[in-house]
Amino acid sequence: MLARPPPGARRPASGRSSELAHGLSGAAQHTPRQDFDLSDGDFLAIAALVRQEAGIVLNASKRDLVFGRLNRRLRVLGVADFTAYRALLEGPGGADERREMLNALTTNLTSFFREPHHFTYLANHVLPDLLGALPRRRVRLWSAACSSGEEPYSMAMVVHKALQGRTGADVRILATDIDTNMVQTASQGIYPTARAAGIPPDYARMRVPQPDDTFSVPDAIRQYIVFNQLNLLEPWPMRAPFDVIFCRNVVIYFDKDTQRSLFDRMADALTEGGILFIGHSETLFRVSDRFMALGHTTYRKMR
Repeated sequence: MLARPPPGARRPASGRSSELAHGLSGAAQHTPRQDFDLSDGDFLAIAALVRQEAGIVLNASKRDLVFGRLNRRLRVLGVADFTAYRALLEGPGGADERREMLNALTTNLTSFFREPHHFTYLANHVLPDLLGALPRRRVRLWSAACSSGEEPYSMAMVVHKALQGRTGADVRILATDIDTNMVQTASQGIYPTARAAGIPPDYARMRVPQPDDTFSVPDAIRQYIVFNQLNLLEPWPMRAPFDVIFCRNVVIYFDKDTQRSLFDRMADALTEGGILFIGHSETLFRVSDRFMALGHTTYRKMR
């Protein structure tokens, strides 16, 4: 999920709609078993294609990670080498495999109520103002890098609690991610019991324990959310403005030009005074002047 640069602009240099794997952001890499040879030319061509498709920068330090992740794809597909894999990716029928390649290179690091101050601010400040206008208006929220679903379900739990005693509220959450596998996982709403550790006590009842050491998200929470695959570099099909956007731990993988383009589009997608939450290591400083800081990584649209 990224913003396509305007005509004539330089291609984006980094990015990802779910958070990239820890290995992609960490300094140390493990050398994988060398079943195939990844030549300099093949690596640079694949890195360029990943950058074009998703804005993700893969420099030389990520070569072993790329090899290890895509080595498995070569085995599954039965192709002879990385040169043949490049031909598949770049060929007329390569769109599906390019999607699988991005899925392989983007692993999702997330949890319920991650960066909890955002959900506290949503519950105590944002939703009371928005819901006070009901039923005269609808409320729309967007989880722009939903990963395996913990973020939008956390948002929905906060919404559900805020709506207690209200009827006829039109509140919906759009949850999108570039990774089709993660969107499928998120839509199922089933997680290992250990994942529930991040859910605060006030929301602990908003899950249904299962006999196989998992829990499911109940329909009362799921009803607020629509899941869809979306690459932020592509045109956005959504037309109605959003009151709240969560776009967290995404732009750290983008270059500044891509960040400026993305946040400009998000400002356009927000209602006047709409709220934007970004990740703990991200900032709008010297990136966008369309937002006012409200607190740690929390912003209000100004224009």
